[in-house]
Amino acid sequence: MTNRRSIEVLNIVLFLLILLLSSKVQTSFGSQERHFKWDVEYIFRAPDCLEHPVMGINGQFPGPTIRARPGDNIVVELTNKLHTEGVVIHWHGITQFGSPWADGTASISQCAVDPGETFFYRFKVDKPGTYFYHGHYGMQRSAGLYGSLIVDVAEGEKEPFHYDDEFNLLLSDWWHKSAHEQEIGLSSNPFRWIGEPQSLLINGRGQYNCSLAANNGNSSSPQCKFRGTEQCAPQVLKVLPNKIYRLRIASSTALASLNLAIGNHKMIVVEADGNYVQPFAVDDLDIYSGESYSVLITTNQNKEENYWLSIGVRGREPKTPQALTLLNYLPNSASKLPNSPPPVTPRWNDYAHSKNFTKSILALMGSPKPPANFHRRVVLLNTQNKINGFTKWAINNISLVLPPTPYLGSIKYGLRNGYDKRRPPEGFPNEYDVMKPPINPNSTTGNGIYVFSHGSIVDVILQNANALTENVSEIHPWHLHGHDFWVLGYGEGKFSEKDVGKFNLKNPPLRNTAVIFPYGWTALRFVADNPGVWAFHCHIEPHLHMGMGVIFAEGVNRLPKVPNEAFACGLTAKRFMNGNNN
Repeated sequence: MTNRRSIEVLNIVLFLLILLLSSKVQTSFGSQERHFKWDVEYIFRAPDCLEHPVMGINGQFPGPTIRARPGDNIVVELTNKLHTEGVVIHWHGITQFGSPWADGTASISQCAVDPGETFFYRFKVDKPGTYFYHGHYGMQRSAGLYGSLIVDVAEGEKEPFHYDDEFNLLLSDWWHKSAHEQEIGLSSNPFRWIGEPQSLLINGRGQYNCSLAANNGNSSSPQCKFRGTEQCAPQVLKVLPNKIYRLRIASSTALASLNLAIGNHKMIVVEADGNYVQPFAVDDLDIYSGESYSVLITTNQNKEENYWLSIGVRGREPKTPQALTLLNYLPNSASKLPNSPPPVTPRWNDYAHSKNFTKSILALMGSPKPPANFHRRVVLLNTQNKINGFTKWAINNISLVLPPTPYLGSIKYGLRNGYDKRRPPEGFPNEYDVMKPPINPNSTTGNGIYVFSHGSIVDVILQNANALTENVSEIHPWHLHGHDFWVLGYGEGKFSEKDVGKFNLKNPPLRNTAVIFPYGWTALRFVADNPGVWAFHCHIEPHLHMGMGVIFAEGVNRLPKVPNEAFACGLTAKRFMNGNNN
């Protein structure tokens, strides 16, 4: 009996050991290496039914969707076939822990990839969520260089919410003026603003100078037919009645803040920037450039009807028509247009509506909480300024101009003349009146960096102010590379120490992009635990082009060798590689 019992115990132990080993094998082999070979080039496309040159990938616009799971290694072999300009791609929302040279920021994490050259992006995706990628050189996002990046939950795991199927909506704005012409105008004296976009695009498709909803869609123009040409016809969302659908929504707009609504359907917000949030219901959703959300909709309306999904401009006086597509209840035909008009976008300057939505976003129970205290605080004042007659944006009176040699290589290898070694200001004069145009509008350029001790806790106060024109203060969505941050709070007017008592330390949302409202402030907290050099900037493309950004560096000495191909540009780097660090 004793021997038999010993054998049974041994068998059980062996069985459990096999289970343990098999689970470890499954964990180690559960991740994949996903390879992509991309050619970036200009192609002719008609995003809004008018043909223009568009920046595409492998002949596609928008670029191919990357789909992966946490722990997967992504390898993108990127070849520049643009002929006359460099290119980089930023993987928006991916932290790039251990691979900062793959962040895809020209002059910050890497050199721009020259025409005819190939660069390998290698990085790991670390958590599920809705992300995207886009060009981060010049104004190539305005030219159409973007696409979706979706990270599903790991095999065997479930989302904290149920849904039957999903759709991916990548939102953007589109100009008939080329990105190059826009750049020239922004850098001209007198200043030439890019103007409002001609159309809004959903997954790269929209309609110019027509309304699909007008006269029940029976416009005399062939461009206004809902089916349109394949390149601009809306991608209809085909749904079954009484199901739950997840809409993954990301905004790669160059300028426009947007609002999304679906006729007769409420949306339940469940994810923001790759982080779960406490679910809450909305009739419409504001989304700023650089943000992403997941919402759930239930198809519980009249199944004999179809419904409009509409997107309109917020935060700027809209001169761009709404973008539209259909929520098509099967088996209804997609040619059956809704009886009701599209949802009306809230008034462009109804900031109370925007603030109410933004402040409703709270972290899901069980999410990481922010540290109770900070080690360092940086206050960043956003102002519009003049430099030698040219119109610029500045942070604490310094307009960012990037150096020719990427910061990451300059810092790692101690290059003496790679960038300005003077510390940029960590605040602004107390007497500065954020409610009025600057008394002295003159500013200066610079490319100094904020260096944080590895592991330190950093508070950033984004402070908005009046622009050069009286009674004008704009919305600015700010995006941080390499990190998520906690959004501790929002406030009106000038930030002061008494506002610290308003901070939410209980359940603030984790985000990678946060908005500052006109004449207001936004407080962020993050842990500087990702060695590298990271951009922090307004995600409005022309604002960054005009200098609205700063550079953060942390723990660069902890990095292994930075690949030569990431920083072998600029005279300083070339001298270093030739053994002459002067």
